[in-house]
Amino acid sequence: MQDTEKIIPIAEEQIDINSVADIPGNTHLSNPESVTENISEKLEVEVQEQKDKYLRLFAEFDNYKRRTAKERLELMQTAGKEMAISLLDVADDMDRAEKQIANDDDVTHVREGVQLVFNKLRSLLQQKGIVAMISLDSDFDVEKHEAVTEIPAGEEKTGKVVDELQKGYYMNDKLIRFAKVVVGK
Repeated sequence: MQDTEKIIPIAEEQIDINSVADIPGNTHLSNPESVTENISEKLEVEVQEQKDKYLRLFAEFDNYKRRTAKERLELMQTAGKEMAISLLDVADDMDRAEKQIANDDDVTHVREGVQLVFNKLRSLLQQKGIVAMISLDSDFDVEKHEAVTEIPAGEEKTGKVVDELQKGYYMNDKLIRFAKVVVGK
């Protein structure tokens, strides 16, 4: 025998590497078609489950979008309802004042009645969180005021609000209308 061809026994029993089907746990080597079919069936079932979950989730999200859009539309349509109902009382008082003006010649009675209606309106607005902005003699602020014009007003009134053409208003401390003002220069 030559030195290069020595057979070294690995264990008491030598394994024939060509007959791996005899070794437990290697059945996939002896029957590859059934294993491939089994894996593809499992994958198809898993893909189908994922598709089903995706479709359900998508449908649920679509329903959520529709429902919230509908709720938002309803909220926008009825948002001013409470304020409108409150203003109807003032409108009724205005109608009564108008009838009184037509029937009464005494200016003091008419003035008192109209002043009561104005006070009721101001009170109602204040109850709803609407407050008039105080602008006269304050510094001009572009965040709160809209300058209509500038007039010469002297050095102490430069950059200050000299006249208020239209009041600005806050609603719950948030600006809802800019004040239209005349600024001194």
